[in-house]
Amino acid sequence: MGRMDGKIAIVTGAGRGIGRGIAEKLAAEGATVVATDVDEATANETAAALREGALGGDALGLTCDVASRESVEVMVAAVHDRFGRIDVLVNNAGYDKVGPFVDSDPADWDRIIGINLYGVLHTSKAVLPIMVEQGGGRVVNLASDAGRVGSSGEAVYSAAKGGIIAFTKTTAREMARHQVAVNCVCPGPTDTALFASVTEDNPKLRDALVKAIPLRRLAQPADLANAVAFLASDEAAYITGQTLSVSGGLSMS
Repeated sequence: MGRMDGKIAIVTGAGRGIGRGIAEKLAAEGATVVATDVDEATANETAAALREGALGGDALGLTCDVASRESVEVMVAAVHDRFGRIDVLVNNAGYDKVGPFVDSDPADWDRIIGINLYGVLHTSKAVLPIMVEQGGGRVVNLASDAGRVGSSGEAVYSAAKGGIIAFTKTTAREMARHQVAVNCVCPGPTDTALFASVTEDNPKLRDALVKAIPLRRLAQPADLANAVAFLASDEAAYITGQTLSVSGGLSMS
């Protein structure tokens, strides 16, 4: 028996990296996972891998651009029509473009805020009423330690992620009487293709980051997935409105 047996879980940005790791962990715990991504091919690849995995559970891949409210509404309606309920929402989809704020292009602000912050607003607006109606649910939002302590070169991203942390606390307050728990996970530097692309021109940055982390390694997607799976499970029933850093000790609160 897995902790997530019988649960229907949506994971956004599940095509690769942390999102794929989360989808794999929830499926391994017994959940039926809906893997969404703006890249339809990777969403379907993740879902196919989950169906062919050790448990051979049901999984569905759907294309969804979280920055588009219409796209999110279509995706959520498709999930609800097919399964009749949504037990877990993991808001993982994210985007960043690194550089000094004074040199930034306002067009990039819109993209960063649209995906990171509006993405969470859009999915929450569509899914929370369903969870209220069915009498419970779990939401896990992926923010970042950039939103807690700042991160040079990531000013707008930090602002968006800080917004997610505050939004998590407020929706946790509003949803508590409906038995919907809302929590936030803040990854530290994580060994993904996205991180590799950000540091490929500056290998010294990667080395410096690893040295700054007390546990002396980057996070693996599984490290984040383990924390998300706990918060999405019934074991975390009395935890809501919390922000958990999974950063190898890079930031401590």
